[in-house]
Amino acid sequence: MTDETASAAHRQAVELSNGDGEVFGPLKGYHHETYAFSLPEGNPLGRRFQRGKLRAPRPGVFWYDRRCFASEDRLLTALKGRVSRIPDTVEVAENIFLQGFIEGAPPNAGALPGRPLTARHEQQLLQLFRELVAVKTSELDGVPRSCEPDGPGVDSEDSLGFLHRLISFTENRVYRDGLDVYGEIFERLGVRGSALEALKAPRRPFTERPYALVHGDLHRRNFIVDTTGDLWTIDWELAMIGDPLYELATHLHLMRYARRDAQRIGAMWAQSVEGVLPGSSRGWERDLPHLLAFKRTQSVFTDVMRTARMLSDGTDPHWRGLPAAAWKVRRALVAAQRPLGLRGVPNLPQVMTVYTEWWRAQAG
Repeated sequence: MTDETASAAHRQAVELSNGDGEVFGPLKGYHHETYAFSLPEGNPLGRRFQRGKLRAPRPGVFWYDRRCFASEDRLLTALKGRVSRIPDTVEVAENIFLQGFIEGAPPNAGALPGRPLTARHEQQLLQLFRELVAVKTSELDGVPRSCEPDGPGVDSEDSLGFLHRLISFTENRVYRDGLDVYGEIFERLGVRGSALEALKAPRRPFTERPYALVHGDLHRRNFIVDTTGDLWTIDWELAMIGDPLYELATHLHLMRYARRDAQRIGAMWAQSVEGVLPGSSRGWERDLPHLLAFKRTQSVFTDVMRTARMLSDGTDPHWRGLPAAAWKVRRALVAAQRPLGLRGVPNLPQVMTVYTEWWRAQAG
């Protein structure tokens, strides 16, 4: 993000607020530059929200995940009345949208990772699962796409084909595109693209499930508990149409539940979606481990490159952030050790040494 772009987005937020109050931001976020501000009188969002949120795409952002809807705002507009507790949107000028800002905090803020949601929030999560599979994919045909459509010309129950497209994105757009710069890091950590190729051929036949709308990024920071205690879902930029079991796999992977909680959530998910979209949970217990293996492997490729890009972002390396980032890389390696075919995982000092020596070689 350049200073020019940042100032332009900030100026736009100030203009939309009519200069009546303080503009907060940029708020934390990777894909967008985001500002929040009090809504001016007469703004239609003011009926439900105290503040609005302007999200401007960051130019040149590297996407680690396959993205299928070109406009999060237009997707949210299409989902209004179909999915509960998502931000309202209003188009204030051509292709410029405001979202309602959810006042609150992520669930279990400050708690240790893996803590389950409260019973109330679990029920609202299950409601979200049901509403997602209830959306008719044809109702989203008018939302601009940024990838090949998983619909016309594509078998709408081809769950293995959907997985292949996810794997191919990670293999070609993340791993192979980064080999010239980050290949040495991958090599020294023992990470090879052949692990992704192997994931394309599950040991057991993969079950076909009808395609549905998938949020694709249901983790703790994309949930907000509002001032009345309700659970809202934000950040729909990675939404796609595909295998509904991918939603469960992504959620379990990102939330890092204890095994008992993960099994319980899985069973409740299956019962919830099956009652709305018959077949959507077909074969879920057999196929879920393979999707989880993909998510763990994908996280390794993502975290390896994010850490390298963090070090090389700017003129001076971000050495202070290296220990935490290297610990995250090692944690991902441990989780994906089996699908990656690793005999062993380097310890934290060894991971840090790999990145330190890589950076010095790049700088030299």
